[in-house]
Amino acid sequence: MANTSSLDAVSSLCKRRGFIFHSSEIYGGINGFWDYGPLGCEMKRNIKGAWWQSMVRDREDVLGLDATIIMHPAIWKASGHLDTFSDPMCTCKECKKLMRADQIEDIRAEVAAKAAANGGCPYCGGELTEPRPFNLMFKTVVGPVDDPSNVAYLRPETAQAIFAQFLNVYSTSRISVPFGIAQMGKSFRNEVTPRNYTFRSREFEQMELEFFIRPDEAVELIYGKVTTMADQPDLSVPQKEWGWEVWHKYWVEQRKSWIVRCGLPKDSFVEYWQKPDELAHYARACVDIEYAFPFGQQELEGIAARSDFDLTQHQKHSGKSMEVFDEPLKLAAAKLDDAAKAAFADKVAAEWQSRGKDPEAARAFVAKLFEGRYIPHVIEPSAGVDRMMLALLCNAYEEQKLVDDKGKEDLRVVLHLSPMVAPVKVAVFPLVKNKPEVYNKAREIFEYLRKRTAAFWDEGGAIGRRYRRQDEIGTPWCITVDFDTLADGTFTVRERDSMQQTRMTLEQFKAMLDDALIF
Repeated sequence: MANTSSLDAVSSLCKRRGFIFHSSEIYGGINGFWDYGPLGCEMKRNIKGAWWQSMVRDREDVLGLDATIIMHPAIWKASGHLDTFSDPMCTCKECKKLMRADQIEDIRAEVAAKAAANGGCPYCGGELTEPRPFNLMFKTVVGPVDDPSNVAYLRPETAQAIFAQFLNVYSTSRISVPFGIAQMGKSFRNEVTPRNYTFRSREFEQMELEFFIRPDEAVELIYGKVTTMADQPDLSVPQKEWGWEVWHKYWVEQRKSWIVRCGLPKDSFVEYWQKPDELAHYARACVDIEYAFPFGQQELEGIAARSDFDLTQHQKHSGKSMEVFDEPLKLAAAKLDDAAKAAFADKVAAEWQSRGKDPEAARAFVAKLFEGRYIPHVIEPSAGVDRMMLALLCNAYEEQKLVDDKGKEDLRVVLHLSPMVAPVKVAVFPLVKNKPEVYNKAREIFEYLRKRTAAFWDEGGAIGRRYRRQDEIGTPWCITVDFDTLADGTFTVRERDSMQQTRMTLEQFKAMLDDALIF
C-alpha cells in the first residue's frame, strides 16, 4: 500500500465524514481545541480500549486509576510544573503575534513569508522580542471567591495523579514491586501556538503508565546480581533480576509492539534515544517513538526512566513517606554480616559519586535498604490518544485510481484501518430494499451483528456507492444480503483492502470477526 496522505486531505475527510470537527465552529472556532464526531469518538474509544486491554487487563502487574483533572496546587509545585513547565515565547513588535521561539523557523516555512531579517517575524518580518518563559498550565478558581488562595490548575499531564495516589493504590491492592499504575484521561496545556491539526492541541487525552521497580541496589541485594542489557536478556517475559536499564528497554519493545498491532507498520516510526544533554535532570534514559507525519517526523510516544524523582519530590513536599517495605529485601540484608554490609555501602557510594551524586546520601539510602525500605523507581510510557489517532489516519489514508471494464477512471478514497481501531467493523446492505424477504433477512443479520460489534446499516444507492462510503471511513467488511441468502444462508462478504468478495454463512463470518478483533 502506498501512503498518499497529506494533512489537508486527511483533515478534509475527517470533517466530511464526521471524525473530527473544529470546536465551537459555528462561532468561528477556538484555536487548539477539537471535537470528535460520531466516527471519531468511536475510533478514539477503540484506541483507548486497545491500550487498556494491553496495559491493564492482559497483565497481572498493572492496576488502573481514574483521578480528577483538578488537584491540589501543591502537587504542581512538588512536580516542578509551577516553576519550570514553560515554553520560550516571542512576540512580534509589529503585528503582535505570539509564537514559540523554537518553532519560528517551522512557522516561517508554513506561512511562506519572507522576514525582513534573519530571526524576524515569519508573518510580517517585524522585530521579535527576546524569548521569555510562558507557563503552559491553565489556571482556574475553586470555590465562590476569586482569590489567589483559591487558584488551581487544569492538569497538564495525568502522571502526577498516579504519584500522588501511589500509597493508596499500593496499600489497598495486595501487590508488590514491580508493578504499574495506568491512567487515561484529559490533560490541558495552554500551547503558545497550537498547530498541525490535532497534533499539538490545548486539550488532549493521554494514556500513561507509571511502572514502579526496585532500585538496582535492592535487586542486587536480593538476587546477588542485576541483569543489564549487556547480558542480552530475553525481553519477552519480565524477570525480577532485571535492572532499570532492562525494564526500560522492555517497555520500549512493548510499546512498539502495541503500535504495530494498532496498524502502524514498523518502518513508519523510529526510536530516538535522547542524548545525555537532552535528558531531564532526573531521567536516566528516554526514548521518543517518532512517526513520519505529513508535516515531518514528530514524537508519537515517549518512554522515560524517571528514577525515583517524582515520588521523592512528593515525599519532600507533602511530608508523607513514599517508601515501600520489601520483605525479601530485608531478609536478604539480614543474611549479610557487618563486613559485607560495609563493603556494599562503600560500593554504592562510589557508584553514586561517579554519577555526580552525593556519596553520603548513598550511604543513607543503603541503610534504608538494609531495613527493607526504599522509594521505588519508575519507568513511564506516555502516549497521546489524539496523536495516535492522527498517525493511524495519516497512515491509513490512500487515494486509488481505479479503471473499470469500460476504461472509465474512478477515484477510490480508502482508510486502511486495522479492524481493532476502525470505527465501524462491518456494514450490512440489502441488495434491494423493495423485496421484504431480502430486506428483513438483512435486518435480521444486522441486528445480530450490532449487538456484538460496531455495525452500520445502509440501504440507499447502488452497491458500488455503498462500498465507497464504507471504504472512506475504513470499514473492513461489507455484507450484501441477496436472494441466495434466502436459499442457502450465505451472503457476500466484501473485504475492504483487496475488494475481494466471498460467500460466507453468519457463523463463518462471526468466527472471522472474533478472530480479527482479538487484540
